[in-house]
Amino acid sequence: QVQLVESGGGSVQAGGSLRLSCAASEAASDSDCMAWFRKAPGKERGLVAYRTRGGLTTYTDSVEGRFAISKENTKNILYLEMSSLKPEDSGMYYCAAGRTLFSSGTWRCDPASWGQGTQVTVSS
Repeated sequence: QVQLVESGGGSVQAGGSLRLSCAASEAASDSDCMAWFRKAPGKERGLVAYRTRGGLTTYTDSVEGRFAISKENTKNILYLEMSSLKPEDSGMYYCAAGRTLFSSGTWRCDPASWGQGTQVTVSS
């Protein structure tokens, strides 16, 4: 069973940085991909970034160039380095593990397991 535990959220001013961590159980190593999703108030949960087991990364347009997803394989920890933060980056950030799917002409990470989330609040 895949277990995911996020940490690193907090409150920061616009322009600041945060690093989120997701400690994954060993079972997560069998996942095709791991990802970060964000749920903002009044909005649906949406993809922020994902990383395939082979190391390929994909970002949603709004964070491209500001966020970086990486994984420390020896410790099975997924990271999300966030810089130049904006108020619209605020929300609950969830770590996920799942399989890659080709749908509607694009690859995506389809989550099978979720963490409990960590809150990020960016003030203007």
